[in-house]
Formats: sequence, structure tokens, C-alpha cells
Amino acid sequence: MKRLTILGATGSIGESTLDVVARHPDRYRVFALTAHRNHARLFEQCQRFSPRYAVLEDAGAADALQRELARHGSPTRVLSGSEAMAQVASCDGVDMVMAAIVGAAGLASTLAAARAGKTLLLANKEAIVMAGPVFLAAARAGGATVLPIDSEHNAVFQCLPGRHAPGAAQAGVRRIVLTASGGPFRGLSLAQMAGVTPEQACAHPNWRMGRKISVDSATMMNKGLELIEAHFLFDMPPDRLDVLVHPQSIVHSLVEYVDGSVLAQLGNPDMRTPIAHAMAYPERIDSGVAMLDLASHGRLDFERPDPARFPCLRLAREALEHGEAAPCVLNAANEVAVQSFLDGELRFTDIARVAEQVLAELGARRPPANTDEVLALDAAARDSARLQLSRCPA
Repeated sequence: MKRLTILGATGSIGESTLDVVARHPDRYRVFALTAHRNHARLFEQCQRFSPRYAVLEDAGAADALQRELARHGSPTRVLSGSEAMAQVASCDGVDMVMAAIVGAAGLASTLAAARAGKTLLLANKEAIVMAGPVFLAAARAGGATVLPIDSEHNAVFQCLPGRHAPGAAQAGVRRIVLTASGGPFRGLSLAQMAGVTPEQACAHPNWRMGRKISVDSATMMNKGLELIEAHFLFDMPPDRLDVLVHPQSIVHSLVEYVDGSVLAQLGNPDMRTPIAHAMAYPERIDSGVAMLDLASHGRLDFERPDPARFPCLRLAREALEHGEAAPCVLNAANEVAVQSFLDGELRFTDIARVAEQVLAELGARRPPANTDEVLALDAAARDSARLQLSRCPA
């Protein structure tokens, strides 16, 4: 019986993880569930899974959850704040941690799990993008097992030879190719994209995702951040990482070997597949996902991404090739710009413009050597992004 903490339980990854847990009550027990402020949904999850702890970042939401759970006689203990998040990610009662908090907000708790030597199911790509060397050092020092949850990196993991350790070079691998759906605006011109709305950007054609990652998919920044994540996870230099647009989202990634072989992982676009794979690794369990019927799909298409229409992908590659502080800076600037777009204060096409300006200003700084330096650089990049926002027309 594995005891599981889910960081970001009310998001799409958290919900999918709980669906897999519910299918295997003999294998998994929920130790703790966390969320930012969605106490109503967390209450429903606590009623169903009876975790020992429920944690909300927002203190007011935590008070509301505590009152509701007490009214129903629930034994779940409610905590609040970032320190409590780190506590339930690292305490002795936990075997496995699903790191599914979106963005830089998930860094502290993800690092806590890594330092504590947990089996870390990594869905929070931003943590490794902004703090790659610091994160890997913490995982090695703590003896953590890091298993990728992003469908692309989980696909790569499944196609690599032998057992994989984070940051370990892969013998015989020539190239890793990540696939991208192209999002909802794959066929639009830059001029057409300038007027798109948050609702349009969040209407992904294949995947059910949160709003921030949906916008990142629409700009292809998500794929750029995944290139950076793949570099750190698989110790692969930038010139051996590539992206192909694959609109059907059936082939999730490919690994090309020096002998000419290419291995690919295929499946229906449902995050329960990589989640179940990582939760049971090295075994396989039922995920609840329908079997892939290739005959019904009929065809699989691939094309190269257009860097002119998707400048965020270019920026991410530049940040990866430059190294230093650039990945952390790019991630912070993008988070601020995406939120501004979601709030109706920034045009879709200006997301890349803000990120590029901040990257030019701060990307050449020396790389952060510890968590405090990561957070300081992240804060500086956010301040710079907010200044850039004031110069962009709404």
C-alpha cells in the first residue's frame, strides 16, 4: 500500500490522479491533498478519500474547509500555508508525491519532496525549468526517484533504454523529439492571433488542461518549457532536442537511436496514462483510458513548427542554449504575461513580446546556485515583466 500526497489536488492532474487511485484502492492510500483556495472541491475530495491532511495555501479557505469537515465529522486535519505544503510533501508518512501545482508556486513543496527522498511524480515542469541544477542536486542528495508525468517526457522515459536516473546521459540515443498538438491556433496567422480571447486560447482541441497551461499550449511556450525540462531530465544537449507538430496527439514523443531506430510511445490523449505508468512503475496498471484504435484515426500527421507564428518556442530554445539564468527568467516572465492575458489586460501576441524583453534584460545573469537565489531571480524577472506590461497596449 503506497501512501500518496497530491500537491494541486483540485487541478486537472490532481483530479486524474485521484481517478487512478479510486481504481486501485488496494494499492494506494491518500495521505494528503493540497490546493490553493478551492475549498469546496477539496471538501468533496476529502469526503471521498479521507486523507490524513488537507492543506490550502489560502488561510481563509482553510478555515472554511475546517468548518465544513468538522460539521460532517471528518477526521481529516486541515493546515494552511506554504510550510504546511512542504511538510505533507516530505513527512515520513508519505511514499509518493504527485507534484502538480502549476508554475513557480510549486517549487518549494516539490523541492521538499525531492530532499526527503520521495518517489516524486513530476508534473510541475516549471520547478525544473526555473531551478534545474538546484532541483537535480536536491533529488540526488535526498535519494529521490523522479518520474516524469508530462505526457511527452513520460513517453520519452518509456522509450529510453534500461532504468533511468534524473540527469543521467542515455547511451546510444541520438535525438529526442517532443510532439506538440499545435494548440487551437495552429492554422492562424500572427495577425489573426492578435485578437484571440482567453476563452479561445483555453479551448484546447485534444487535452483537458488548466487555463495557464492551455494558454502556454496555444503560444507553444509549453513545448519550449518542455524542451528545457527534457534537457535537465535526460541530460540531453540542446542540439539533440527537437519538436514536431502532431495535431492528433497520438504519438506523445519519439526517441531516435544512433542505429537508425526510432521508438515512439502512442496512446489516446488522456493524462491518466502517464499518471498510472509513473504511479505503478515498473509495473503496469489499468488507467481507465480507452485502448487506442489506430484504424479509426486513419492517419497521423507531422509538421515542423513555424517559429515566426510561435515566437515563444524560439525564445525557449534561445534560453536553453544560453543557459545561465535564462530559463528561470523566461518562466517567470511568461507566468506574469499569461496571467495578464487571462485577466484581459494583454493581447495574446504580446505574451511573447513581454517574455523577450525580460529575457534580454535579465537572461545573462549568473545561474542561481541555491533556492534563495532562484526565488530572488524569479522575483526580479516578475518585476521586470510587470514593467513591460505597463508599456503594452491592452
